[in-house]
Amino acid sequence: MAQVPSFLARERIVAGPGFSRWLIPPCALAVHLCIGQVYATSVYKSALVEHFDSNLTTIGLIFSLAIVMLGLAAGFAGTWVDRNGPRAAMFVSACFWVTGFLVAAAGIATDQLWLVFVGYGVIGGIGLGIGYISPVSTLIKWFPDRPGLATGMAIMGFGGGALIASPLSGELLDLYGGDGASVASLFVTLAAIYAVFMMFGAFTVRVPADDWVPEGWDPSTVKSKKMVTTGHVSANDALKTPQFWLLWVVLFCNVTAGIGILEQAAPMIQDFFREGDSSTISAAAAGGFVGLLSIANMAGRFVWSSTSDVIGRKPIYIIYLGVGLALYFLLATFGSSTTALFVLLAAVIISFYGGGFATIPAYLRDLFGTFQVGAIHGRLLTAWSAAGVAGPLIVNAFLDAQGEPGSLTADAYRPALLTMVGVLAVGLVANLMVRPVAERFHQPKDVLEKERSAA
Repeated sequence: MAQVPSFLARERIVAGPGFSRWLIPPCALAVHLCIGQVYATSVYKSALVEHFDSNLTTIGLIFSLAIVMLGLAAGFAGTWVDRNGPRAAMFVSACFWVTGFLVAAAGIATDQLWLVFVGYGVIGGIGLGIGYISPVSTLIKWFPDRPGLATGMAIMGFGGGALIASPLSGELLDLYGGDGASVASLFVTLAAIYAVFMMFGAFTVRVPADDWVPEGWDPSTVKSKKMVTTGHVSANDALKTPQFWLLWVVLFCNVTAGIGILEQAAPMIQDFFREGDSSTISAAAAGGFVGLLSIANMAGRFVWSSTSDVIGRKPIYIIYLGVGLALYFLLATFGSSTTALFVLLAAVIISFYGGGFATIPAYLRDLFGTFQVGAIHGRLLTAWSAAGVAGPLIVNAFLDAQGEPGSLTADAYRPALLTMVGVLAVGLVANLMVRPVAERFHQPKDVLEKERSAA
């Protein structure tokens, strides 16, 4: 990517003495709460199916395409983000994200579905990827003593984005008429709101000086932790390690299982408690369920990632994947017995899903160091791209084979949910195989200094 204008350059945003690092998480939240809207697609999914006379699988591919582009953009732009800093990344993310909404709105207004794919899926997806990784390496450098807490504070915003977007979208859709065409007006409104908040984050964020460390923190304490390295691995060398690919599998499995619920959340709870031709769960209650999952997603990103600072990254992923597969089995077999049990199981599963996202940057920092952790994180997010296709495809393919939307029951979901149990089991095995990175992959000190000065 090209050199950024001077007002976006990293050297313009180096924090001076006395700057509080606690001002950085709100900047990251301003971006992540906006791009987290992607989790609210189920609110207007049925309206788009009707508007374009399509089906769940086709409309679901818009969400999947956005997640694919998220991973690809994060992977390709990761090194650029590390080199140019968070302001440039947040600014570019905002431009792509807002433009994506406007192009998608034009597609809905003119009945051209391909424009929705291009706008929300491709252009918006690029904004998602760059925005998602934009604050990660900066937060880890500001909080070397508590990397799980730091990334959890920011990335919980991505999980909580739907908490704001879901009820807001529902209210705006009703205001604009409630049909598929109303989604166009909704997208234009969201574009305007998100532009303001994302630009606030971009022009407020700062990076620490090269010699800055938290007051009272002793870097030597890192050496006492078994799975935490004091060396540094470049993004290119990280791809040569088995640890990177094992974590790729771990993230893919955790995300595939979580998206399986999130992407179908609103109709899922209605279908699980359907009696005859109608559901005992109203559309409003289903929307509330989506909001509750957003809270669980957001809380999991903060609580579980913070817990990982105490018990370690590998043990916390054993919980995400091992306990998660047991809960998925219970959801498939007993989830339709009571609403309370269904909601509880789904909420805990989604908290693990969110926690997995928030903990992975700290896991990467432990294994590969801080040098190019943002770029490594970006490349690892290609697993999210693959999972963004696999998760919805598994669920929607099973559901489309079972019958028409609005007539499905809990039995229609069981094959897909049991498939997710197997997916999580694969991720659990991959996590158990993770070991510290061999020293031969660590960058020599002279090379590190040279590359840092060049950046």
